[in-house]
Amino acid sequence: MKTYTHYPLLAHNTFGMDVKAARFVEYASEEELCGFLNDTKEALHPFLHIGGGSNLLFKGDYDGLILHSGIRGMETVDETDDSVEIRVGAGEVWDDFVAYTVAHGWYGAENLSLIPGEVGASAVQNIGAYGVEVKDLIVDVKTIEVATGQKRCFTNAECRYAYRSSVFKQELKGKYIVTYVTYRLGKCPVFHLDYGNIRAELERRGCGVTLASVREVVTAIRESKLPDPKVLGNAGSFFMNPIVPRAQFERLLAEYPDMPHYPVDEDRVKIPAGWMIDRCGWKGKALGRAAVHEKQALVLVNLGGATGEEVMRLAAEVVRSVRETFGIDIHPEVNYI
Repeated sequence: MKTYTHYPLLAHNTFGMDVKAARFVEYASEEELCGFLNDTKEALHPFLHIGGGSNLLFKGDYDGLILHSGIRGMETVDETDDSVEIRVGAGEVWDDFVAYTVAHGWYGAENLSLIPGEVGASAVQNIGAYGVEVKDLIVDVKTIEVATGQKRCFTNAECRYAYRSSVFKQELKGKYIVTYVTYRLGKCPVFHLDYGNIRAELERRGCGVTLASVREVVTAIRESKLPDPKVLGNAGSFFMNPIVPRAQFERLLAEYPDMPHYPVDEDRVKIPAGWMIDRCGWKGKALGRAAVHEKQALVLVNLGGATGEEVMRLAAEVVRSVRETFGIDIHPEVNYI
């Protein structure tokens, strides 16, 4: 167990906010976490559990306790001729896990390459990219209940996954801490190549469709669109892509025939928020020290020394523009702290 006071969080948030936590604790096992929760209940108000900090925007110093998982490890817990189940510590870096699956020839996670953050957050956020959501890989999620220090395992169904959401972001927010996630990967080739320009890039490169080539292409596409947070502070995609009723989508399509879209089901369609933000003229524009990225309008960036309030003010103006232009409300994927 590692414990610090007045702990700088610059290395724990990808937006590059130079803020501090009154107290910071990192645990290395379920036993350490359970013991800590049982011994220090009075010190848990307020508290925040963080992963890699890739989905956080600190408005200022955090006057409370921040917990961080140091639980590592990847272990095969079940295997058949067609699939393998891997239990992964919540403190593992997500992309390290994806690299591990590709290296072992297991299918399913390759489209999620280079998504920032840690394994525990993947199960809370239901991360997704290029037509794949992590909910389709998750078998179960092991947790510790904050109030009791007791262990509980959630099945995939009990996690109530939806687009960028789970029970851990809704009614159980802040009540459970993820310690391990079990994923099921396939052993037979199944690829998702028709979202974004994965297939076109593979063809342009003239390489075969393999786990390694798909991971390489997804990584290259993401790097070409998203700034490196070590260079330019950001949290990746700042807004969620809105899902609208089909009737509303058809009215918009009549006005904007070039509008990209992705059917969700018979009654709903997903529209890329980045396209709408770009169409509103925000790409590359700044308000103070916060800006919309010049290559990807879905990304807000810290130009250097921006405060959380400055980024929030820019986000609010972007939301207002999209609402006035398209009649659609877009919502931050990033959590304001």
